[in-house]
Amino acid sequence: MTEFSLSRLPRIEFGACVLARLPALARGYGAHALLVTGAGSLKSSSFWPAVTAGLKAQGISWLHLAIPGEPSPQMVDEAVRALHLEPIDVVIGIGGGSALDAAKAIAGLLKPGNSVMNHLEGVGPELPYAGPATPFIAVPTTAGTGSEATKNAVLSVPGMDGFKKSFRDEKLVAEVALVDPDLLATCPPAVIAANGMDAFTQLLESFVSSRAAPLTDSLAWGGMKAARDGLLALYVGAGDAVARERMAYAALVSGIALAQVGLGSVHGLAAPLGAFFPIPHGVACGTLVAMATRINIEALRTREPAHPALGKYAQVGRLLSKQGHLDQEAAHVALIDTLEAWTHALGLPTLAHYGVTPADIPRIVADSRGSSMKTNPVLLEDSDIAAILAARI
Repeated sequence: MTEFSLSRLPRIEFGACVLARLPALARGYGAHALLVTGAGSLKSSSFWPAVTAGLKAQGISWLHLAIPGEPSPQMVDEAVRALHLEPIDVVIGIGGGSALDAAKAIAGLLKPGNSVMNHLEGVGPELPYAGPATPFIAVPTTAGTGSEATKNAVLSVPGMDGFKKSFRDEKLVAEVALVDPDLLATCPPAVIAANGMDAFTQLLESFVSSRAAPLTDSLAWGGMKAARDGLLALYVGAGDAVARERMAYAALVSGIALAQVGLGSVHGLAAPLGAFFPIPHGVACGTLVAMATRINIEALRTREPAHPALGKYAQVGRLLSKQGHLDQEAAHVALIDTLEAWTHALGLPTLAHYGVTPADIPRIVADSRGSSMKTNPVLLEDSDIAAILAARI
């Protein structure tokens, strides 16, 4: 068994109706909270009155901050400047990955009060983060990024000179991840599709990562099985309680797995795509994963035919197709065919829909070799990465 390490995880509360535990959990950290949510869908849902009434019953006062879209360093810095003198005992992030990432970054900087630009990887001085962080409770309302279980907050500056980078430290990990599958009931189909494919991609990339370990393999395997049985069912009807549970679990363990062993080429490409173009992160992952998997398998066969990732890809092909008898080559075909079928069934758009053209490929390729690409199971050449993009324009 290979050597591995396990980084810090939050306390996890998982199950239908666990949202009701939030007020008491928050009260354990103090009487003053900052609620960080998305732009407005939560406030218009039936969950918001229950959350606020519960906080009131616990004697908790709160400030509310809404995050419109993916968070930027400027947004985080403005929030920290406005709030760092407030007596905030706990930050509660309730929403999708963007809201949770914003809440995580703000919780990390409320007490120190400095700019997040000091700590972003690959940008600026990259100073060590010393903390202390304000206690953070993460409550995901989508099944996608797994941010509730990770130590990184992804921040973006959009535009052709922009970037998408992480503020990353174990001190940023949530104290509690409260995962209530019922919160997925209000997700529209397009959100379910994009987020679900992001979660699956994280599971697959963690499973074949160059740093993969027995513990994360077991988590990723169970998560992929849950996604196999839950993603399309949830897309068809968010009222399916079993599908909600499966996808909430898949997203949670995808976050745990990626936090331990990293990701791969899809996420390496999703970063520049999301920075340079208005492509939602989950859409970028979902539209690329079938082709990226094909290119990885072809590169491994050519350059490293004995690589264990080829066997792992075959295992996933058998899992998704439910055909345990397939030999390795047939299992690879089944894997790619299944991913392509999901991409079509979930209505994931091409990159051209967001303005990407063949002329943009060199710039995207040049900016794709961040931390995620470093744990891809095979070193891809620029021509390989370009082929992934070209196939999805």
